[in-house]
Amino acid sequence: MKLLLASDSYKGSLTTLQVAEQIKKGVKKVFPDAEFMCVPAADGGEGTVEAMVSSMGGEYRSVEVTAPNGNRVRAKYGLLPGKNVVLEMAAASGLPLVPRAERDVMHATTYGTGELIRAALGEDCKRIYIGIGGSATNDGGLGMAQALGFSFLDAEGKEVGFGGRELKRVVKIDISNVDARLKEKEIIVMSDVSNPLCGELGASAIYGPQKGATPEQVKELDDGLRHFAGVIKEQLNMDLIDMPGAGAAGGLGAGLVAFTGAKVKSGIEAILEASNFKEKLKWADLVISGEGKIDRQSAFGKVISGISKAAKENGVPVIAVSGSIEYGAEIIYEEGVTSMEAAVCKPMPLEEALRNADILVENAVERVMRTIKIGQEMS
Repeated sequence: MKLLLASDSYKGSLTTLQVAEQIKKGVKKVFPDAEFMCVPAADGGEGTVEAMVSSMGGEYRSVEVTAPNGNRVRAKYGLLPGKNVVLEMAAASGLPLVPRAERDVMHATTYGTGELIRAALGEDCKRIYIGIGGSATNDGGLGMAQALGFSFLDAEGKEVGFGGRELKRVVKIDISNVDARLKEKEIIVMSDVSNPLCGELGASAIYGPQKGATPEQVKELDDGLRHFAGVIKEQLNMDLIDMPGAGAAGGLGAGLVAFTGAKVKSGIEAILEASNFKEKLKWADLVISGEGKIDRQSAFGKVISGISKAAKENGVPVIAVSGSIEYGAEIIYEEGVTSMEAAVCKPMPLEEALRNADILVENAVERVMRTIKIGQEMS
């Protein structure tokens, strides 16, 4: 039996590769001669770099960058086969980089993400993949662009500062000092967010409160992004305000498109493309995927959805193993998942489930394999 393992991480307990190891253990209890191939599975958020570097045989690099609150942090990115580079904005501008008591979404900047991109531009690569989940920012990519040489001037011709509070002051975009290497690279934004830039479903309204924004600040940030988008439309001839995904990472999705020429793709689709997943499906008899929880949202751009769609197109069955299965999860059968199994098999506190995630996943996979063995014997 040839198994392709492509599970998302179980947040708070197991990384993608740790999940794969537990799957192997569970399979081997029933099919000791099984063969395995692992592929990275993430949606562009935190952990994407680790998943792709580890699974694809890449190398890590690191650089010191500016954190959202102006401190200096060390951020890593990955060099991948095929002259590709992968980085995630969470490593430079992520919410966990700022202590809860110090979070200030009005001043938080994506400048460090721009520095990370600048480091990637110096590598011998053709393509740069950028995951944009988990941000602490709401500046529309203003800081990121500043780090890449863009200048944003106010009515008096002075450079504006950092953070979403500065967006409403921008009246002119100066591109005379932009890093010329941007034109030499293909930049792919990986995101599982389809929110527009502004409005009730926009970056500020939906994600601002998670970053500490008050209702008054949400309105100010939303107005700032709308103004910023107007300046971009007028001076760069790009209308991004209603673009799906523009609101990802506090508007960084829009900023990357406007200032780096990036293309936005579903995170999992971009990762499967980079790892040549469809070719690997030709080798496999079965795919085992999963994530921390399977629910209705799993069918909309999440890891399981992307994997199962590709597998369905190639006639390969998919089994999804997850920590829990919620009501409405059966919608993923329509996406191509053949069956699913919950790792948590009895009522228990969340802390216990997280603590024992490794053995719970292993046991769940063993149960699935025993069922498969019954089917083989009956046929």
